[in-house]
Amino acid sequence: MDPICSNDERTKEAMIRTGIFGASGYTGCELIKILSCHPRAEVTFATSETYTGGTLADLYPAAPALPLISAKEAPLERIDVAFCCLPHTASMPLVQKLRRADVPTIDLSADFRLDSAEAYQRWYRAEHTATELLPEAVYGLPELNRAAIRNAKLVANPGCYPTGVLLALAPILREGLLAEPRVIVDAKSGVSGAGRTPSFTTHFVEVNENLSPYNVGHTHRHISEMEQEAEKLAGEPIHVTFVPHLLPVSRGILSTIYVRTAKPLSAEEWVNLYRQAYAEESFVQVLAPGQLATLHHVNYTNRCAISLTPVEGTDTLILVSCIDNLVKGASGQAAQNMNLMLGLDERLGLE
Repeated sequence: MDPICSNDERTKEAMIRTGIFGASGYTGCELIKILSCHPRAEVTFATSETYTGGTLADLYPAAPALPLISAKEAPLERIDVAFCCLPHTASMPLVQKLRRADVPTIDLSADFRLDSAEAYQRWYRAEHTATELLPEAVYGLPELNRAAIRNAKLVANPGCYPTGVLLALAPILREGLLAEPRVIVDAKSGVSGAGRTPSFTTHFVEVNENLSPYNVGHTHRHISEMEQEAEKLAGEPIHVTFVPHLLPVSRGILSTIYVRTAKPLSAEEWVNLYRQAYAEESFVQVLAPGQLATLHHVNYTNRCAISLTPVEGTDTLILVSCIDNLVKGASGQAAQNMNLMLGLDERLGLE
């Protein structure tokens, strides 16, 4: 974890009080790092059921010695906004409690990203027990849903893979430039994307000097988000073939996306189209013709870097989209959503 900002870099005027549930995971800790540098936010409490009674510094030496309490002890009346960094299914009862208390909530799990309980059951193999909140939840990708997020009380923070993929595809989908409603995504993610609890496939010996595909084809849960939001942009169903890989680095996602386009454009024309589409976006960087997006463009930032390469003599366009999975893919985007929900400049704490 990077060093925390000192208090003298922040103002105490009209501070926003935040509560973080599930603070001991990578996304929770990253969120505390971001909020500690936010000029208008402070962490009122942080919860962890596993490490109750300890401090965040016990787990992450560079973190502040923030006490970790049980969620049952959390004083909801003392916060202006809540972040839920729990696993899927575990978020539902907590978010119900937060909304009954009228606390604006940003959920970083998958529990409120899908529009229907049936879709959730299909992809997550679990019953959705908070269906009354699904119509209220707003899919929290600011570059696509900014107006709705500003008026939301419950925001479903997008998954890391869908964030990079949807930002790369949005201009093409909106302009109707696909030759066929089919997309192929080949993506590589740093190991932190698998969470802090280790599994056989994420142990150092398994990951180091290795590159492993998993959940290939049409099986990864994040496909549900990609297809749901892509259909809204395109006005027709979009089929995503998805091949994720575990990359032996700590953080970052690089997605290589292959599409067939409806009309031939030069590299310069594609770049111009994308730069016009994202001209007002602080966190989307469209690279010049001939440049390729890499993890070094984005790691430790809230940016998405996109490069575009048409394949000469074909109708194929190759997009490369890169994000930091812990920042734009999770905690940074959550802070961006908080800023929008509370009427702040969405860049606060993120530049």
